[in-house]
Amino acid sequence: MDLSYTDEERAFRDEVRAFMAEHLPASLSDKVKRGQTLTKADHEKWHAILNAKGWLAGNWPVAFGGTGWNAVQRHIFDDEMTKASAPRIVPFGLAMLGPVLQKFGSKEQQDYYLPRILNGDDWWCQGYSEPGAGSDLASVRTTAERDGDDYIVNGQKTWTTLGQHANMIFCLVRSSKEGKPQEGISFLLIDMTAPGVTIRPIVLIDGEPEVNEVFFDAVRVPAANLVGEENKGWTYAKYLLTHERTNIAGVGFARAGLENLKRIARLERADGKPLIQNPHFAARIARVEIDLMAMSTTNLRVVSKAAAGQAPGAESSMLKIKGTVIRQEINALTRNAVGPYAMPFASEGLTEGSNAEPIGPDYARAATAQYLNNRKLSIYGGSNEVQRTIISKAILEL
Repeated sequence: MDLSYTDEERAFRDEVRAFMAEHLPASLSDKVKRGQTLTKADHEKWHAILNAKGWLAGNWPVAFGGTGWNAVQRHIFDDEMTKASAPRIVPFGLAMLGPVLQKFGSKEQQDYYLPRILNGDDWWCQGYSEPGAGSDLASVRTTAERDGDDYIVNGQKTWTTLGQHANMIFCLVRSSKEGKPQEGISFLLIDMTAPGVTIRPIVLIDGEPEVNEVFFDAVRVPAANLVGEENKGWTYAKYLLTHERTNIAGVGFARAGLENLKRIARLERADGKPLIQNPHFAARIARVEIDLMAMSTTNLRVVSKAAAGQAPGAESSMLKIKGTVIRQEINALTRNAVGPYAMPFASEGLTEGSNAEPIGPDYARAATAQYLNNRKLSIYGGSNEVQRTIISKAILEL
């Protein structure tokens, strides 16, 4: 298997790199580098720039308004985005719901919702996890009962990322209690502005309300908002999660984090010696770099198979586990390298225009914020423990 880029792929990489240099606003890349909070307007600005170029939906076919890129091109684009410190593309509409609608949605749903995702008319969030039903999605208890041309939805979702910005949510709901738990789940599209929907932010340890609780109290949802068939939502959820878990590997984020770690470790300290000269710390950096190199190769193998039309199986779970472990180790080492500057900071100092400054230089605020926030990586998208079970069943054919 040849894992090197072709001449065409290198030309595409150069094109992407030049575009980032010319069109990525410095105000956005600076905020990413400094670990500052990106506002809804920041995300929408970058979203619009990519959409104007036609590069927003890298994983969509041309027929639906996407780029039609193959897996290698998408890999190159994501890698160059990270190297340029561009804001990540918010995945809920583009990387999660979009592919589900394209495969399982009705023609009416595709014609209405897909252009709105591209144009930024809708901001989607994900309604999967519930209290008591996080990694075990078969235990969802939010109900949807048919009433004429509507469903009546009651229940609660939690850990809804960026739900405070969203006007739409795609939800797993319990539409039947007959048979196996997985057989009674449906996939609904719900308007967040509908009567009976309440959202409450959850302030995380880094001081940011990134995730939310969403409550549904007798919310009427048109039956036309059912994706696919009633009680078949488990199939659609698994399809979506395969995309999410592969993306969570975050090779580009890990590579950028490692470079930042090395930069900090080379800085002269109070004793006049850079931390990189400490044999124990240097060994830990070397170990995580070797792991990252191995994961990058594995990721390229998966990308190469995908480009040949092969769907990833247990590999997506493997990448999810290893990717999150590596990123968390890099975060921990960076926080150690920052030293006393990693003390608690004023969270409002991460907001643009605030007079409150975190302790220490710019790299300190990013190190602390990323360390705290990325503890979640091993949980969302299916906890690493669950992924290990999936791998065991797939390999051992249990």
